[in-house]
Amino acid sequence: MQENPLIHDPDAGIERLLEIMRRLRNPETGCPWDIEQDFASVAPYTIEEAYEVADAIERGAWGELRGELGDLLLQTVYHTQMGQEAGHFTFQSVVRDISDKMVARHPHVFGDQSRDKSAEQQTRDWEAIKAGERAGKAQKGALDGVAGNLPALLRAQKLQKRAARVGFDWPDTGGVMAKIIEEAGELDEARDLHDPDKMEEEFGDLLFVMANLARHLGVDPEAALRRTNAKFIRRFEGVEARLAAMGKTPQDSDLDEMDALWNAVKTQERQEPT
Repeated sequence: MQENPLIHDPDAGIERLLEIMRRLRNPETGCPWDIEQDFASVAPYTIEEAYEVADAIERGAWGELRGELGDLLLQTVYHTQMGQEAGHFTFQSVVRDISDKMVARHPHVFGDQSRDKSAEQQTRDWEAIKAGERAGKAQKGALDGVAGNLPALLRAQKLQKRAARVGFDWPDTGGVMAKIIEEAGELDEARDLHDPDKMEEEFGDLLFVMANLARHLGVDPEAALRRTNAKFIRRFEGVEARLAAMGKTPQDSDLDEMDALWNAVKTQERQEPT
């Protein structure tokens, strides 16, 4: 098979990547692994690459971000190639659809609406346009169209946001805090019953209300938990370092000693200039 010169042209842009994917998926001359893949098998990689993009941004790793964005772009190219093979869509139709959507959702930029509006008004207009799009897709319920395979915490936020649009929401954080106390009590009762299924249910209810509180406070719960994860790692490594200075490891220590060292690390952090 004669090689397409696009594959070796560093300046060919997106057309080069599209041709590389076509070549990888060629049933006669492509890569056996790539040929075997389908939408379902590739989807986990797509999710993973999106998280790696977010991680690079959070760390300010701009040198890595270019590569991670390329990895994520490859996922789009992969799916569109499989879509074309199955007769569902093409890369160009995907590009056309998202371009049409962006133009339609920004009439204040690409249409005759005024750009002189607040961010709050722009958000309301955006939601109204999206509601019209859902109506065009025969999505009648307020919760229709919220993807079922989103990460659970993100999906909880989206479901609550949709419900809030039709008035199913607490007017302030007071009601949310009261619900958290109620759900914590129900979890405590389930724990006393030693019922694993009930404990899982009540724990889920508590997490769901916590996600709602985050929405009311304007906090991104994923970002908040990532920040706490990083803090935990930093402080536990501080405990390990202090133990090492004593010629010990966590296995040689006990909870009381490690807890005291943890508090020492925490105190030191708070005294250090930010």
